[in-house]
Amino acid sequence: MVVPLPTEVLLGEVGRFDNELSAYLWFDYLRGRPGVDASQLLLVVTEEQDEAPLYRIRIVLPNDALTAIPYLADLEAKGFIHGFELQFSSAAPVAYSRKQTDVFIAAYKRPVADTLEKLTTQQLLSRISRFVSFKSRTDPRVRAASGLEIVALGQQEATDLAADIIAVAKFYDLPLDAFLGIGAMENNYLSIRGDITHSIWKRKAAKDDIILKRRRRRVLVSNYSVGVWQITRETLRYAHALYLKDKNKRDYAEFPERLVPPDTLELDVTDPHVLTTYAGVLLRDLLDQFGGDVEKAVGAYNGGPRNPNPQYAAGVQMVASYARNVLERVSAVNERSAKADLAGSSQP
Repeated sequence: MVVPLPTEVLLGEVGRFDNELSAYLWFDYLRGRPGVDASQLLLVVTEEQDEAPLYRIRIVLPNDALTAIPYLADLEAKGFIHGFELQFSSAAPVAYSRKQTDVFIAAYKRPVADTLEKLTTQQLLSRISRFVSFKSRTDPRVRAASGLEIVALGQQEATDLAADIIAVAKFYDLPLDAFLGIGAMENNYLSIRGDITHSIWKRKAAKDDIILKRRRRRVLVSNYSVGVWQITRETLRYAHALYLKDKNKRDYAEFPERLVPPDTLELDVTDPHVLTTYAGVLLRDLLDQFGGDVEKAVGAYNGGPRNPNPQYAAGVQMVASYARNVLERVSAVNERSAKADLAGSSQP
């Protein structure tokens, strides 16, 4: 049974954004979701009464209520969209919207002059905060959460984390894109305890160890990981020792106070600022060990210096490349250049 609607073209509006980067990230994300026909996905920008641009994601739907509504409801149930609104349209505006969409897609493929390394701190902060927020919101654990057990980063949390990532990368001279890639690979920037059952055997228990089992001259201790960067308890000890040693080489007076670890290690540290510092000093140490080889250093972040994980490194590189691509190409400070790109074309 088909229930046609009184419209030439039926659209489903599935997202509204006040900035280009967030809109493009979600648009690009939806293009790769199973069941979504990328050719029917539209990204358009309109100017509101206050002259602020509003970015909209729309899907061209079959002109059949019994098909269109369940389809959108299924996307919402899977967490791919956060609600929808049916809209009636004629063919001419939709054709114009397709042209706008093509402009956006082309814009995120064009060469750029301002690489990540040339962007100002404020530009980086704006873009990276939106990127980490997007990654946390599209994490499968967030999409599948039935309650409030696992939630995406709030705006302030995303901004704070972005500021920490930028500051730590600059202070330790880290490749920013790789550092972003590690955060995404480890936990999609979510602060969730991991490897709950992971444990290791040691010759002797240290202070604050959680002892699970004892054998002659050996103890089994819990070694779960914490925070955005999924640093294990044993690695935290190593990272803290690196930090104490590094204090003799680097001027921490130039480091934001919130990022400075305490002199005494807190194994169950929950301060996200300090954990980002520990992740940074670890990556710096690995880069030094491998003579600046980013791929090996990143692989060792997961597998250890003796056994760098190439698959992990490849995953980080994929995220890093994507982050660099979108963050370098988003329009300047107020993110209005997409509208300028469309100037010269008038809506039918």
